[in-house]
Amino acid sequence: MKTVQFREAVCEAMSEEMRRDESIYLIGEEVAEYNGAYKASKGMLDEFGAKRVIDAPIAELGFGGIAVGSAMNGNRPIVEYMTFNFSLVGIDQIINNAAKIRQMSGGQFNCPIVFRGPTASAGQLAATHSQAFESWFANCPGLKVIVPSNPYDAKGLLKAAIRDDDPVIFMESEQMYGDKMEIPEGEYIIPIGVADIKREGTDVTVVSFGKIIKEAYKAADELAKEGISIEIIDLRTVRPMDHKTILESVKKTNRLVILEEAWPFGSVSSEITFRVQDEAFDYLDAPIKRITTADAPAPYSPVLLEEWLPNANDVITAVKEVMYRK
Repeated sequence: MKTVQFREAVCEAMSEEMRRDESIYLIGEEVAEYNGAYKASKGMLDEFGAKRVIDAPIAELGFGGIAVGSAMNGNRPIVEYMTFNFSLVGIDQIINNAAKIRQMSGGQFNCPIVFRGPTASAGQLAATHSQAFESWFANCPGLKVIVPSNPYDAKGLLKAAIRDDDPVIFMESEQMYGDKMEIPEGEYIIPIGVADIKREGTDVTVVSFGKIIKEAYKAADELAKEGISIEIIDLRTVRPMDHKTILESVKKTNRLVILEEAWPFGSVSSEITFRVQDEAFDYLDAPIKRITTADAPAPYSPVLLEEWLPNANDVITAVKEVMYRK
């Protein structure tokens, strides 16, 4: 085992796959000369050269389209967005081309491409730089959506995403790039669409993903002091979603809280809530609770931002509510 940062796990995944397959290349803003905006591609230009690690202009629609076209013609591009907020400039290429070309071509073309970069809030970056679009992309048939919460998962899932023959949205976090964790020295791959039970428990199931899951860990530690046992499920993959793991956990604990760093309307937690009430209603001993950001653009003020974001206290309150222990 070795200890690596999240950014290093991402870099290792891309580099290992590029050594294995010459059709893979990385394109995005500052990925080459600057070693990546968050140093997630450090050293890759030196190893692979300017033909495979490509600095693009500030034109997400343009370099996204180049990547989609090249994927249709036998390449396997990795597209880095400085943040997924900027993917909105190029979202037509993702939604109307990458996600649909296999069906629209009758299977003549596939689109093995990874769109990756940071999602959600990263401190005081204000409304247009603090948005989570997991549910947007997951709503589109043809796309797979991955949101890892730690370096181990990030490396294994990114390697799986790069090898996948369909377009994958791979969402990271600016606030996790420095997170450290032990990962295996050798190669490993985590299959797409498999959730992970990060902490086993008996009283309440808490489902989350991405960096906000850290608040669930904090809450579980505090609740354990009161004798409340929390089972924490990390989705890892938003689409395809591992409903089986969630349902089996709810059938054991009979209570569900969902923690998500996104707006409440049409959220991933809304989808989970529907599936659980549809397939495990008789197992529920309390209404499902979801915890999201406030239904408003992210504020710049640090005081307001703290109120806007979900936190461990929100999780504790929700858990006690479903246990009728207010």
